[in-house]
Amino acid sequence: MNDRTSDRPTKNLVLEYDLGAPPEKVWRAIGIAEFRERWLPDSQLLESAPVSTVPGEEIRYRLRDDEPPHLESLVTFHLSPNGMGGTTLRIVQGLDETSLTQPQATNDNRHALMRAA
Repeated sequence: MNDRTSDRPTKNLVLEYDLGAPPEKVWRAIGIAEFRERWLPDSQLLESAPVSTVPGEEIRYRLRDDEPPHLESLVTFHLSPNGMGGTTLRIVQGLDETSLTQPQATNDNRHALMRAA
C-alpha cells in the first residue's frame, strides 16, 4: 500500500492509496454494510445508508463527531483501477458547511426600539 498526497491546498482532507486488491473486492469492503461495519462502524456514521452511490466507482457517507461541537462531514470513497491490477482508493473528507452555522441566541441583548407614530 502506497500513500500519496496532493500538493494543492484544499479545505478537504484528501488521502490516496494504491491497494493490491482488485476494484471489485475494494468495492465490496466499502459498499456492503456488513463488510464496511468492520472498519467504519455505524456508530460513527450519521446515517448507515450512503448519501450517494455510483456502483463500483464512488460512495459517499455522512459522518458526525462524537464530541462537541458535533461537526458533520461528508466522506467520499473514489475507486479506480491502477496499472498494476489493483485499485487506487481516493478518500476525500470535508466538513458539511451546514453544520458550521451557529444558532442565534434567544436573548441578543439588543434594545427594542419603537417608532413614533
